[in-house]
Amino acid sequence: MTALLTFTVLVLVAIAIWQMTKIFELSQTKTERAEIANDSDNKNNGYLLFAFLIFIYGITIFSFAKYYKMLLPEAASEHGGDYDQLMWVSFAIIFFVQTITQALLHYFGYKYRGEKGRKALFFADNDRLEFIWTIIPVIVLAGLILWGLYTWTNIMDINEDDDPLIVELYAQQFNWTARYGGDDNVLGEANVRLIDIANANVLGIDESDPNAEDDIIVKELHLPVGRKVNFKMRSQDVLHSAYMPHFRAQMNCVPGMITQFSFTPTITTEEMRLNPDVVDKVKRTNAIRAQKGDDPWEFDYILLCNKICGKSHYNMQMKIIVETEEEFNAWIAEQKTFKESVMVDEAEVETEEQVARTEGEADVESEESASEE
Repeated sequence: MTALLTFTVLVLVAIAIWQMTKIFELSQTKTERAEIANDSDNKNNGYLLFAFLIFIYGITIFSFAKYYKMLLPEAASEHGGDYDQLMWVSFAIIFFVQTITQALLHYFGYKYRGEKGRKALFFADNDRLEFIWTIIPVIVLAGLILWGLYTWTNIMDINEDDDPLIVELYAQQFNWTARYGGDDNVLGEANVRLIDIANANVLGIDESDPNAEDDIIVKELHLPVGRKVNFKMRSQDVLHSAYMPHFRAQMNCVPGMITQFSFTPTITTEEMRLNPDVVDKVKRTNAIRAQKGDDPWEFDYILLCNKICGKSHYNMQMKIIVETEEEFNAWIAEQKTFKESVMVDEAEVETEEQVARTEGEADVESEESASEE
């Protein structure tokens, strides 16, 4: 509401200034009121072009200087370096071309401004010039597209080589669930029609599939550093997008189908916390949190949803911990398998039913005793 009020006030102030300017112009009796721009108007507009050119260059430099620290730290995946290199080369080309073309645009706008007695020279066509300004962008863009396709093909090389860890990412409004293949590293079959909340089967895993018995379901994603991970992604309800920014990884989670993405983590969570960029970011963030009275924040890798999937989309995230192979093995050994979880739940249900039957029998006996008395 405050933002809307501020915007409304700014608009009204702008209208007031514009009206006052018109009144001032009308009050000047010697002011020429021709609808056609004269030499003075064209000259002033030329100077304004240069002023605007300086402004856009200045705001660009300011933005880089002030907000460069907001960029992500170095990539924590094997393919991330290639991804970042492609992005920075694309940025360099875009900003180089933008700098040159904007300078020429504003310079020619001033140099060839309208002047009394000057007649514009008109070219119906210029084949050489059109060839130059067509072929250069074609070559540059074709090079970027081919490079991008080559990079994407390498990134999306999902295979079973090098014994990858198989992990499922299950998306639903508004949380993530991860499932590991267990000892056999094979995920059991699953379908949303098989979801049984009462029996702890929140992912719709096929209980008759032997491969599902040792599956492990968790709410915190652990990954071993240096080992390839093949992600298989599903969605229960709407279109989500699994986005892991520090690993330069993103893939849509589509209802009714399985999508895949693969990468190899290269930096553990503890190592990334020592990265100078991360240390600086944590320091700046905690300074802001201290002003608000919030608890200090500690860096963690994170899985986000990068599709607007509903009102709590902003809060759909899951913590990712990258650790050594030994630490990962110790953690995974502590987790319950799907079979154990189902058995525990069934035992609890049987216990509750038995208690209920016992209490019911006791109530019946009490009622019969009361009747006899």
